[in-house]
Formats: sequence, C-alpha cells, structure tokens
Amino acid sequence: VQLQASGGGLVQAGGSLRLSCTATRRTSSNNGMGWFRQAPGKEREFVASISYNGGSTAYADNVQGRFTISRDFASSTVYLRMNSLKPEDTAVYYCAVSRGSYPGREVTNYNYWGQGTQVTVSS
Repeated sequence: VQLQASGGGLVQAGGSLRLSCTATRRTSSNNGMGWFRQAPGKEREFVASISYNGGSTAYADNVQGRFTISRDFASSTVYLRMNSLKPEDTAVYYCAVSRGSYPGREVTNYNYWGQGTQVTVSS
C-alpha cells in the first residue's frame, strides 16, 4: 500500500485546512487509519485515528474539538479537517494505515506511512 497525502500549506492562525490521504490501492476494510505530525526537533506525535468502519475516532488532547478525522471507503481516502489552527500546529503531517481494526495512538501500531505534507501556521 502506498499513501499519497496532500492539502498542506501556509495558513494564518485561526484558519482552516483539510488534509487528504489516498491509498494507491484499496485499503483493507479491516484496517484503521490515522494522522501523525512531526515538528522540527520533536518526535512524531499522534494527532487522530479512525477505526476500520469509521465508527470510532480518537484525538490528541491538543487538537480535540478543532480537528476532525473521516474516511471514504470507496476512494480509500482519509481526511483531516483542521479548524482554528494555531502556530503550534506547524509540522509535517503523516497519514498511516494501522495493523489492526482499532489503530490506537502508538506509532508502532501502524505499518504503512505516507510521505508527509507540510502545514505551516503563521501568527
């Protein structure tokens, strides 16, 4: 599985972006998906995840209420809608496919990763 992420860019604080991540072939309906991010000099951190059927989602505390993860099974695409963006949201954002149905928050739960898309939020 190859994942292609897009939608990043430069936005002012308070603005919005929607990230997309499409698999080059149909992802298994048994696998969850997630988004992570990595800022310069920091470790990759969990942002959001969605279960295999889209029925369960999870968010990091610092994005809860501002970000929304969703997925479209027909196109094998996962989305991350980001509202009320803050400068501290600046990072490279990565999408990933998990090993199991309920992906969790750990990097090791995921076995396929996209190339990343840069999000920069100016103050």
